[in-house]
Amino acid sequence: MAAHPFLRRVDRTPLIGQLTIHLLFLEKYLVLHLPYRELPVDEPGAPDTRSPLRFLMWLAGHQKGLLFFNALFGIGWMVSQALLWAAVGAAIDHGIARHNEAELIRWVGIVMALGLFQALCGSLRHQLAVTNWMSAAYRTVQVIGHHISITGTALIEEIPSGDVVNTVAADAMRIGGAYDVMARFVGSIVAWIVVSFILLSTSVELGLIVLFGVPILAAFTVPLMRPLHAAQAAQREAAGRLAALGSDTVAGLRILRGVGGEEVFLGNYRRQSDVVRRAGNRIATPQAGLESGQILLPAILTAIVTFLGARDVMTGTLQPGQLVAFFGYATFLTTPLRTAIEYVIATTRAYVGAGRVLRILNVTPLVKEPDNPREWPSRIEVLEDTRSGIRLLRGALTAVVTDNADDATILADRLGRFVADVDDVLLNGISLNSFSVRDTRTNIAVSEIEPRLFSGELRYELVPHGLPTDSPILEALEASSALDILDALEEGLSTNVEERGRGFSGGQRQRLSLARALLRNSEVLILVDPTSAVDTHTEGRIASRLSDVRRGRTTMIATTSPLMLQHVDYIYVYRNGRVVSEGTHRDLLANSPDYREIVLRGDS
Repeated sequence: MAAHPFLRRVDRTPLIGQLTIHLLFLEKYLVLHLPYRELPVDEPGAPDTRSPLRFLMWLAGHQKGLLFFNALFGIGWMVSQALLWAAVGAAIDHGIARHNEAELIRWVGIVMALGLFQALCGSLRHQLAVTNWMSAAYRTVQVIGHHISITGTALIEEIPSGDVVNTVAADAMRIGGAYDVMARFVGSIVAWIVVSFILLSTSVELGLIVLFGVPILAAFTVPLMRPLHAAQAAQREAAGRLAALGSDTVAGLRILRGVGGEEVFLGNYRRQSDVVRRAGNRIATPQAGLESGQILLPAILTAIVTFLGARDVMTGTLQPGQLVAFFGYATFLTTPLRTAIEYVIATTRAYVGAGRVLRILNVTPLVKEPDNPREWPSRIEVLEDTRSGIRLLRGALTAVVTDNADDATILADRLGRFVADVDDVLLNGISLNSFSVRDTRTNIAVSEIEPRLFSGELRYELVPHGLPTDSPILEALEASSALDILDALEEGLSTNVEERGRGFSGGQRQRLSLARALLRNSEVLILVDPTSAVDTHTEGRIASRLSDVRRGRTTMIATTSPLMLQHVDYIYVYRNGRVVSEGTHRDLLANSPDYREIVLRGDS
């Protein structure tokens, strides 16, 4: 028998040549556009958190176009490999066996065209696979980051911070891995069907063996899925607890050394590490079974098809070229079967990872979005806390004086909408709860009492999204009296900040944090004790510059420093959640015993 009917019925060389030419143009277009897709995306969307499967489907829906083309090229890549063996068999039977040089050249040309087609499809499939992988991973990280930003302290009270970090660093990438393998899996299914029909058209017996043998052999891996899923989930849980324990230990290392507790925590860490090790070992059994199945099961199918094909050649029902093709088919079928098993492993990991992600996303935020958020006003005239009586007017530098630091923090959280109950906080007379959390965070910035710096380049610590020039950064550093910090750094703004800003003193971290808050250029800025860790001279410079930097916008400072208070426009004295007196610095010194008691600390 000659080549497969598909190759007999069409004018082969022109068809494959045209496909190759069109594919070259398509590759050029995709190479110019797809690799430069911006990640992360501007708006990741609202995820479906009803189940891990629905979350994975939601991710797929956001990149269905990429997945479609990836699957298309995966099919082309796999099917061209299958047809390659049909062309090789035809070259042997039509060219070599019949000593027909023209036919040999023709079929060799088809083999070369199929090889080129396969290479192009493989290149495009790989590019799109990586794009799909990173798109799913980045979108997952984004939705986690967005949820963290609105949950407040509710998240860290329910889930250890180390576990959250592990989910972002590991589980998001595992989720992306499922979309990486998907195109090869789809291509494997189609290629298996194509090869099965090729064999059926040549030998019904061999066709049926392949058509039913592949899914039957693959079914042997199904019993390993559930134990693998359970073992991976247990290992991730244990690893999350280990990361949280390590993070807590490192953060409190100085205290542990002071009380001699290093050995106790070292023992705890060793015990938890052993739990993770044992959990990892339990993964090995089902995963080793699947990995072994990738080799053993295709080998069984190859042996069966090759044996039966050789028998048919001996009986004269198959030609030598067809035997070569059959051996090629049997060898090729190892790829679809191994890919199917790889896909099962990848999707199992992704499912476990999605479950970890949903654990975070299902934490109820302290601050909830309104069902129908109002449009943010074009101009903020007044931000008012009706419960206490504090009113922040546009363009005014307002101070709040309190003898309790916790009261100042609670007030700042209310005005910044970091707590749920802010119905009585009004923005231009409208409840702050009526606006979206995103708009609130964009326009109202709160700088807390404990400045936090993260590792990374100082320039991007101050302005995470960057600026065209460094001039605004230098202006903010001057306003916060922090240029001397910059002058002491050899690499200036390019200096790498150590974790938690350990390379800076408390006062330096506070000034850099103030500069970062000023660079937000938000309509409303709320500062809680922004100069508590700096010396008197530095505080005086900051106080004299702050009003100029924030001119025309609304600013509130919670402070008890006389140096700061004498530069503000208006002052509220705040005790037990209520305003007890208000006025200018001069008026309050003359008329308010509460003010004098707090600010002067008993001095007359």
